[in-house]
Amino acid sequence: MKLLLVEDDRKTVAYLRKGLVEAGFAVDVVFRGDDGLHLARTGDYDLIVLDVMLPGRDGWSVIAELRESGRQTPVLFLTAMDAVRDRVRGLELGADDYLIKPFAFSEFLARVRSVLRRGTARQKEILRIADLEVDTIRFAASRSGRKLDLTPKEFGLLALLARRAGDVLSRTLMAEQVWDMNFDSDSNVVDVHIRRLRAKVDDPFPVKLIHTVRGVCDTKLWMYLF
Repeated sequence: MKLLLVEDDRKTVAYLRKGLVEAGFAVDVVFRGDDGLHLARTGDYDLIVLDVMLPGRDGWSVIAELRESGRQTPVLFLTAMDAVRDRVRGLELGADDYLIKPFAFSEFLARVRSVLRRGTARQKEILRIADLEVDTIRFAASRSGRKLDLTPKEFGLLALLARRAGDVLSRTLMAEQVWDMNFDSDSNVVDVHIRRLRAKVDDPFPVKLIHTVRGVCDTKLWMYLF
């Protein structure tokens, strides 16, 4: 899953980003409210983590414009403003949850997963392709009832393929969505993780789900799951 973190405190950003990446999320970071609004409007995110007091424009106006434009991406507010009226204002503007600073990362992560779990669209909680099940909230996957022991990046890659089942996905897209990086043609990180994923998802089973289409574009490798 891909998150947008809009927060101007760089220590908080480093702390949250590290924990989220270790938990298997891809994270984009901006430090200004106007930049956050631009990415929230143009990007494809499962959740926006939004500070209230930001340079450029505050979090209140960011969420107000998002909701007025019809964007229903879930929003988790982070703020040191703990007055009841502030929490009520955030929720009335369309926030899905509100977390007061300071907080423990374990609580933050639980809130993130809770918002994602109850989000309407937003994404299906459990994705099913043939005998494969991918639980996008609990970060768990199984095939034919057998639990798959996946690393966070392997799970992120499998979840991406499962959400886009039947589509052909390039190395560039996978690197951007799972590793939050631009694709480097000299890097084999995607190929390595695909091989590891196949060893766990396909090799023990007679029916293969992960397929490669070669020579379709300049990356020479596209993947799809069906």
